[in-house]
Amino acid sequence: MSKVVLITGATAGFGAAAVRRFAASGWRVIATGRRTERLQALVDELGSRNVHAAAFDIRDTAAMDVALDAIPADFRDIDLLVNNAGLALGTLPAQDASLDDWNTMIATNISALVTLTHRLLPKLIERKGAIINISSVASTYPYTGGNVYGGTKAFVRQFSLGLRSDLHGTGVRVTSIEPGMAETEFTLVRTHGDQSASDKLYQGARPMTAEDIADTIHWVATLPPHLNINRLELMPVSQSFAGFQVDRQH
Repeated sequence: MSKVVLITGATAGFGAAAVRRFAASGWRVIATGRRTERLQALVDELGSRNVHAAAFDIRDTAAMDVALDAIPADFRDIDLLVNNAGLALGTLPAQDASLDDWNTMIATNISALVTLTHRLLPKLIERKGAIINISSVASTYPYTGGNVYGGTKAFVRQFSLGLRSDLHGTGVRVTSIEPGMAETEFTLVRTHGDQSASDKLYQGARPMTAEDIADTIHWVATLPPHLNINRLELMPVSQSFAGFQVDRQH
């Protein structure tokens, strides 16, 4: 019987690439996201026997419950949860940032992630499964304008380590994957659709791709069950750690 993975944020970027990667290796995939037409395109591409689309806003707990209850019988035995859904909004320093943007990031990157994880823990324990949470290098390395986004991803990293501790003895593996620069729709979302800003960020940088991250997720998921990757940080060769800032005017 094929293993089952539930992947959030499956309509673009890392999530869509991960759906394709897992389906290609014989897993059944529950793909979740808000954009119904993109989920349906994945089903049409990969087949309804391989992919089940669950369209809902991950911040909507009631909609989440309805979607989980509607999962077909042959997709119910979930072996792996990939908490990929998340976003950054805004690039301004904290004193100029939008509080609405901050609250949206907290609701998506933290509250929704812990809610879904809590819902699926009994099944994952029963199956001796795994949880892979997508954090970010922003969880470790601060940068101007990263404020709440970096804070939410630091939560994801620490929550992953806490889960690992609490699930000791259950056989459940927990990993925090922390990517650096990767070219997806991430910057378009962050800048509220500014294509020129996205192009400028990635131009000449040779960033990682969604497929690179999907391959990494799949590698972690398919390691022997006695191995656990606690944290995995990865960057393109063209990116390294930010330097310190010094203000000499005050």
